[in-house]
Amino acid sequence: MDISPAILEEVRRRQAAVERTYSPYAAQNTSAIRKRGARAEEPVIRPPFSLIDNDHITHRVLHVQLVSKVARTIGRALGLNEDLIEAVALGHDIGHVPFGHTGEECLDAICRRAGVGAFRHNVQSVQFLDVIEDLDLTLQTLDGVLCHDGESFVGRLVPAGPLTPASLKSKCEEIRGGESVLPSTMEGCVVRAADVIAYLGRDLQDAIEVGLIDADDEDLATTCRETFGIDDYRTITRTAIDTLIKDLITESFGKEEVTFSDDAAEGVKQMQRFSIDRVYNHPRLTSQKAKIRRMFAALFEHYAADLAEEKRDSPIYTDYLDAPWVSREYREEASEGEKVRDFIAGMTDRYFAESFRAVVLPERVRGTYRAE
Repeated sequence: MDISPAILEEVRRRQAAVERTYSPYAAQNTSAIRKRGARAEEPVIRPPFSLIDNDHITHRVLHVQLVSKVARTIGRALGLNEDLIEAVALGHDIGHVPFGHTGEECLDAICRRAGVGAFRHNVQSVQFLDVIEDLDLTLQTLDGVLCHDGESFVGRLVPAGPLTPASLKSKCEEIRGGESVLPSTMEGCVVRAADVIAYLGRDLQDAIEVGLIDADDEDLATTCRETFGIDDYRTITRTAIDTLIKDLITESFGKEEVTFSDDAAEGVKQMQRFSIDRVYNHPRLTSQKAKIRRMFAALFEHYAADLAEEKRDSPIYTDYLDAPWVSREYREEASEGEKVRDFIAGMTDRYFAESFRAVVLPERVRGTYRAE
């Protein structure tokens, strides 16, 4: 995918205007040099200092960084607000629970049984940022975070219109009900598209590296070749990101929408189907679901009991509710089920596993020999 000379010239003009505001001591994009000494290519669309390609397995924090860089690259080319884009991108996945989407399915089922409603990680992101810790963020930032869900792929993103506190609350309820809701700003639309671009190739690259997909898998090679014209699918992350970024900029430039071409949109859908069939539903991953489900149930039940009995030495108090960053209104108004949900949703995988061990396994009594 090549971007037209007219678009490249306009982006080049904008970047030159921005660089004229730099301090004389700032590092210039045009001065970037690669590791082996070669001068970087002209930084028109993808600046040389961007963190775009990462050769390690993608943890959540790396995904967030990748989304931020991809989204800012697109936003810069389209002349959008990069500060808003970065705010949305950095906060968009804060509501993800331990063990990813499997964990989200488990917590969703528990929350429904407990009477606190459906669990959606993007709604939970807003819960963390706006309710539990009242950061007084703008509606535009919260809306972009709420509506970022790139897995519900939409090839043409048109901003949803006026944004008010009431409309944001309404969007939360629609998403809890299973609907796909679009952002109200162009910047939010860019982050949603970047979320797709960032995870699509990276997940497949990771699957190859950990052995879920064979390095010579013919189905993957065919899919990559047919969707994005990728011959060496072992470079799928870099190639897919580059192709989709350029496609999105070309199709969206000068328009009040963020859109992929028909061919690129179909390619994304094919890659998503492949990922679902061959990666996310891989037996090595799905075989652990029963264990994870029991872990979530055990922790939810345990911490609910601690709240009911007001055990102030429980981690749900000491590590969460008593923390100074938890708002007073939340402590007073949230139900016990909501507090347990939010405590578990905020855990890392490691903290979750350690909490489960502490709840399920008895503590060993340690002693020493006494001298006669």
